Amino acid sequence: MKNKIRSTTILGIIQNGKAAIGGDGQVTMNNTVVKHNSIKIRKLYNDKVLCGFAGSAADAFTLLTRFEEKLEQYRGNVERAVVELAKDWRTDKYLRRLEALLAVLTNENAFIVSGTGDVIEPDDKIVAIGSGGMYALAAAKMLKKYSKLSSSEIVEESLKTAAEICVFTNSHITIEQIN
Repeated sequence: MKNKIRSTTILGIIQNGKAAIGGDGQVTMNNTVVKHNSIKIRKLYNDKVLCGFAGSAADAFTLLTRFEEKLEQYRGNVERAVVELAKDWRTDKYLRRLEALLAVLTNENAFIVSGTGDVIEPDDKIVAIGSGGMYALAAAKMLKKYSKLSSSEIVEESLKTAAEICVFTNSHITIEQIN
């Protein structure tokens, strides 16, 4: 029997031209919490790009490394880097076996990148991935619509909401933003 690892809630948002991304710290194997304070978000490319990952940790780190290489190759052109990563991910025999998702943000763009070759740029500039992603997404949509909170405040409150609902999400939250 293969152990199923569920390990993440990642939420990113652009609000008033400011990007923030956050993630919870819980890693779960089957029905057991094996880590409480994992960090699943990173600042990349001279702190101008935010990235969060969900799925198998080894797979996510492999994709994160590939994404960083694409950012360097395309001189920080995030849109081109995510498209080229998705193409490689889908066509490379090794990469296409990886089980992970990436959420990528700048102060202008938000993307979700999947191993099936999808590059999704949500209209509302909110990205959510992982086990509790849809709970955090719902909270973020309402906070963006009905509050004057900053992007990092929306991320924090939305992740707290997800932690109250999703058993695969905890309240050990890490947030990064682009200054």
